[in-house]
Amino acid sequence: MMHMQRFAVILCLILGAAWVQAEAALNITITQGAVGATPIGIVPFAWTGTGQPPQRIGHIVADDLARSGLFAPVPAAKMPQQPTQPSQIDNSAWSKIGVGDVVIGGLESLGGGQYSVHFQLFDTLQNQQLLGYRFQATIGQLRQAAHRISDLVYQQLTGQRGAFNTHIAYVSTKVENGRIARFRIMVADYDGHDPQIVYSSPRPLSSPAWSPDGKYIAYESFASGRPKLYLQNLTTAKREMISDQSGLNSAPAFSPDGTRLAMTLTHDGHAEIYVMNLSTRQLIQVTHDASINTGAAWMPDGKSIVFTSDRGGSPQIYVKTIGGGPAQRLTYDGNYNAGATVSPDGKKIAFVHQAGGAFQIAIMNLGTGQMQVLTRGPLDDAPSFSPNGAMVIFSTVEGGKKVLGVVSVDGRVRQRLSGPEYVSQPAWSPYGS
Repeated sequence: MMHMQRFAVILCLILGAAWVQAEAALNITITQGAVGATPIGIVPFAWTGTGQPPQRIGHIVADDLARSGLFAPVPAAKMPQQPTQPSQIDNSAWSKIGVGDVVIGGLESLGGGQYSVHFQLFDTLQNQQLLGYRFQATIGQLRQAAHRISDLVYQQLTGQRGAFNTHIAYVSTKVENGRIARFRIMVADYDGHDPQIVYSSPRPLSSPAWSPDGKYIAYESFASGRPKLYLQNLTTAKREMISDQSGLNSAPAFSPDGTRLAMTLTHDGHAEIYVMNLSTRQLIQVTHDASINTGAAWMPDGKSIVFTSDRGGSPQIYVKTIGGGPAQRLTYDGNYNAGATVSPDGKKIAFVHQAGGAFQIAIMNLGTGQMQVLTRGPLDDAPSFSPNGAMVIFSTVEGGKKVLGVVSVDGRVRQRLSGPEYVSQPAWSPYGS
């Protein structure tokens, strides 16, 4: 587990590549669906062109909505009809199987590698169109167009912005003969498709963190033999070392406006949280305590952070303003609560909670202090909220292998992302990445 390892590393110390196509996409599996998900019809999109369609747009949209846990797309084989035009929709046929909303659309080849994608969302009960858009895209943008359709449908029907057209960063480790042979910082679509290598090294890489504009990733690298923090431009692949203090340089976290970076440093003999101005490289020390202080995550106002500290005798979550003042403890349930991340609206934190020997992902309402355990463990770690705050992605272990898990914030929906390599330490991108 990353946060258990982080405390161990700190205790001991107190003491590149451009975008490259990866070998295989992650496979996503829904391990638990929500009871009472709303039926919806996502009719296979009509294809106008030669041969097979380059992407199954309707299939991608159906998968997206199913993964949200709020919708239950009707399988194509069980649809009462498969209309491609509004005039062909038989509202009564859909109503008979309990479907109140139907999406139809089409994909058309325009030549020269360009495609047109259109869709319409209909309310079969009210007999009216709710949405209708047309996009133009290259072949490499078709999955993105499908995710955009999912976002629009999701928002129209729920009132909440979707997070399907986003990305995840994570660490991939290649294991050969029982030993780790290579570490890679990866970026993929939220569903694990189109994985790209950001940076690769035979030495450990960890803690990828997104800038709020989605253009940069900060991470920790041992490529030189000791931990340093790097900032990498995802468009140009330019990589810049931003912290090379003696001891540990770890746990980077961008401020909400992207101008500052929180980090954990141990150059003075113990782990403290600092904030760096990325323009001037000036450091400000935020915590002043002889205990371990690490894993900063920003509140949305950019004025305070939550972090992990064992100043009370065991790892717990605290909150502290950047400008000064005492830290306030947030977690009291159990002897281990660590690695907090803050929801986009600042109303919740997700973190690692130990109960009965298992490390699980828990969520706390900061207004009420109420905590809910979302996962089963036994080795869950590194939670990260989706940009709409509806889901949490995290590291877990299944069958002795590191994989990624996704859980809804109410705990009703669970998914697993796995691939041929070990994957861990996920970070969900902001919008616009």
